Amino acid sequence: MAEERVQARTSPIKLKRVSKLSLPMLAKADFSITVRQEALPPFEGPNIVNVQFVAPYEKKYPSDEALFEEAMANKRMIATANLSGDTLGYVAVSQAWNQCAEINEIMVSRAYRGAGLGRALMDEAVSWAKKNGLAIVRLETQTSNVSACRFYERYGFKLGGYDRHLYDALRQSDRSETALFWYLHLH
Repeated sequence: MAEERVQARTSPIKLKRVSKLSLPMLAKADFSITVRQEALPPFEGPNIVNVQFVAPYEKKYPSDEALFEEAMANKRMIATANLSGDTLGYVAVSQAWNQCAEINEIMVSRAYRGAGLGRALMDEAVSWAKKNGLAIVRLETQTSNVSACRFYERYGFKLGGYDRHLYDALRQSDRSETALFWYLHLH
C-alpha cells in the first residue's frame, strides 16, 4: 500500500515557536521511517556516495526528553508545524558550546514528508541561528536514514565527519549504525 502524501505547500500549515514539547502535542504524528537503504563508507567529501539496499524495516526515534522541559530562550528554539491543531513536525535547535547551532531533532510526520515541511522547519532553525550570530549549523544522523541525508545535501549541508561508536551503549539493533555529522556554513 502506498503511503499517503499530503501537499503541505497548498494547505494552511502554520509554524509556531514553543518553549517546550508535550506528549499530547505529538500524539497524532508518526515520526517513524522505513529503512530501505544504508549509507556505506568511505565517509569522505561533502556527500554520501555509496549506499546499499537492505531488506526494509521500520525504525522509530525516541524524542529527546530535554525537549519536554523549559529552556533558556536565547539558548534553544523549538518550532512546530501545525495543521488544525495537530503537530505534524518540529525542529529543535540549540547553541552548542563551540558557538555552532546544533539541530537537536528535526522530525516530520510520515504523511507530510516531501511536502516542504522539513525545509520550512530547517529555514526556521537557520533563521534562529543567524539571529543569534552563529556561523555554522550542525546536525547528526545515522547511516540508516539515507532519505534524511539526501535532504541535508539538497539543503546545502556538507558531510563533515562520522563516529562508528556513538551508538555503542544503545540497544543491539542500533549498534551497527554509524553517526554522520553534517555542517551548514552560514557566512
